[in-house]
Amino acid sequence: MAQNTKNQSNEANEAVGQVVSKAELFLEANKKKITIITLAIVAVVAIVLLFNQFYTKPLKAEAEAQTFVAEQYFRADNFEAALKGDGNALGFEQIIDEYGNKAGAAVYFYAGICELQLGNYAAAVDYLSAYKGTDPILKARALCCIGDAYVGLEQFEKAVRYFLDAANVIDNEFVAGYLLKAGIIYEEMGKPMEALKQYEIIKEQYGNTYEGREINKYITRIKVAE
Repeated sequence: MAQNTKNQSNEANEAVGQVVSKAELFLEANKKKITIITLAIVAVVAIVLLFNQFYTKPLKAEAEAQTFVAEQYFRADNFEAALKGDGNALGFEQIIDEYGNKAGAAVYFYAGICELQLGNYAAAVDYLSAYKGTDPILKARALCCIGDAYVGLEQFEKAVRYFLDAANVIDNEFVAGYLLKAGIIYEEMGKPMEALKQYEIIKEQYGNTYEGREINKYITRIKVAE
């Protein structure tokens, strides 16, 4: 039994030795190729690191700096200057053209709101649809504003869908406003029962909001008309 064990151990050692030997022969035969591949990988990694360090990061910092003035105009409700610039500082439109998403996701949100406020509804939809931020409050707000833009375009089916999508993103007091907009558009579309459904959700789940305190008049209006 001991002899068998010894033989098996010797065979295993020989097998390992053969594998190691083959590996050594392979490495020796392909030393040049392996060296070239290794150097190529190192070069690619170095290029990526240098690109990020000396191009991407400075460009991103420059883009973020450019948004400062545009944001100030936006907060002052000067949507034209915020979007188009003032002749010295860039507006969100130019920032997006020049830097794209390196300026941050919020620039698309800002540009979309500016276009919406200026009555450029199709452009507002384009910018707001390009907003890819992860903040749920801003995401819901962007969806609601797309709905507002579609109302301006008189595309009510799309508008109501976006209002409901906005309401499904979060669960806070803003939802009542999104549902109210959906209800009003449903009424505009001649769908009072769908509108009533949204109003009743507001009453039951968001009764402490401004919309919730006003919602009975909307509910009553539909029920009286039945």
